[in-house]
Amino acid sequence: MRLRVRSKRGAAMAALIAVAIAAPLTANAAPPDADPQPKAAASADDQKIRQYEIHGPSTAADRTKIASSGVSVDEARDHSVVVSATAAQAELLRTQGHKLKALAGPPKRLGGKAAEPRDFPAEDAKYHTYDEMNAAIDEQIKAHPDLISKKVIGKSHEGRDIIAVKLSDKVGEDEAEPEVLFTHHQHAREHLTVEMALYLVKTFGDGYGSDDRVTKMLDEREVWIVPDVNPDGGEYDIKTGEYQSWRLNRQPNEGAATGTDLNRNWAYKWGCCGGSSDEPGSETYRGAEAESAPETKVVADFVRGRVVDGKQQIKAAIDFHTYSELVLWPYGWTTDDTAEGLTQDDRDAHAAIGEKMAESNGYTPQQSSDLYVTDGSIDDWLWGDQKIFAYTFEMYPSSQGGGGFYPPDEVIEKETSRNKDAVLQLLENADCMYRSIGKEEEYCK
Repeated sequence: MRLRVRSKRGAAMAALIAVAIAAPLTANAAPPDADPQPKAAASADDQKIRQYEIHGPSTAADRTKIASSGVSVDEARDHSVVVSATAAQAELLRTQGHKLKALAGPPKRLGGKAAEPRDFPAEDAKYHTYDEMNAAIDEQIKAHPDLISKKVIGKSHEGRDIIAVKLSDKVGEDEAEPEVLFTHHQHAREHLTVEMALYLVKTFGDGYGSDDRVTKMLDEREVWIVPDVNPDGGEYDIKTGEYQSWRLNRQPNEGAATGTDLNRNWAYKWGCCGGSSDEPGSETYRGAEAESAPETKVVADFVRGRVVDGKQQIKAAIDFHTYSELVLWPYGWTTDDTAEGLTQDDRDAHAAIGEKMAESNGYTPQQSSDLYVTDGSIDDWLWGDQKIFAYTFEMYPSSQGGGGFYPPDEVIEKETSRNKDAVLQLLENADCMYRSIGKEEEYCK
């Protein structure tokens, strides 16, 4: 989760508009009560996640310090943040002098119906469960067997298949073409990202032969889509038929705490720089070691497996998250524009294409660490370890007032299709990302 702030490079699109936190998300969402004190809370509620607004923080350093308490920073404005925290984490922030305002819990959206375990609330029925996602992909493979295939690349902690979907005009062959990777749903409550994956599969499958840009890209690229990196967490988030505000995977840790933040578990600058937590139970717990989460290792092994004859075939990638409407690029572990493994040309090419994609979808473009420091993230690993141009898209909405992590299902079609042009731009640039800064001859011969 990242939020929009003013970029230190002064890009015009990075200007913030302060927006007040909205009232409860739906009519049936419980209004925020007075901020409960952890000492009075029942032990069963100790690990319950709740969102809080904190006024005051206004810089990347401020936000990084707040995140270091183990909370996730969900949203940022000029002089405030929204965080997700347990009661104990909220109390720690109070002892540091912060005043917390409890916000509304996740919307129920039951529509007067009883909750169905392991399904989305009735009013959000257009979202896909894990089984429904797989069925939708299988339908597309059946409709376009020459263009779409899938393979199981590993298992989640609870034994669910993690799949990679391939799209290409000769899907059964491993051609010498630039490859592009799209990953989705590292964080359990970010269900809109699974819908983004399904949109891409359908758009490329149905559009081949009728959409010139889609056709050209499937003729000249190989596209990989990992639609659900965290299936266990996603299913847990809807286990009761009502949203749980769950972020992590479902891997047990020592003690009572469960879960690792997959996007702090990657094996590049893991735990290096105050951008994650070493405390099980925190919202940014980085795991016992890099790639200790099976889901992270499965995807990392898949990416490493795309090295052919010593060359990485994947040239560019987008990791989809929600929310805040941002296009982000490395690094997250340092606030410097350039650092080891990231030259000025590397940074400029990332930024040039990131800014163009943001012009297309209306998001705000910036370096990840302009928001706050993170370490062990997928984008830093993709670039720092594999030299894959890497981006994070934080999807709709721009704030908690638009639904936060749980936007209504009415927005799915609009907010997934909103990214079509940006995705095609990345594919079109993937053969030579340095073309964007006029250095094709230097880097791409």
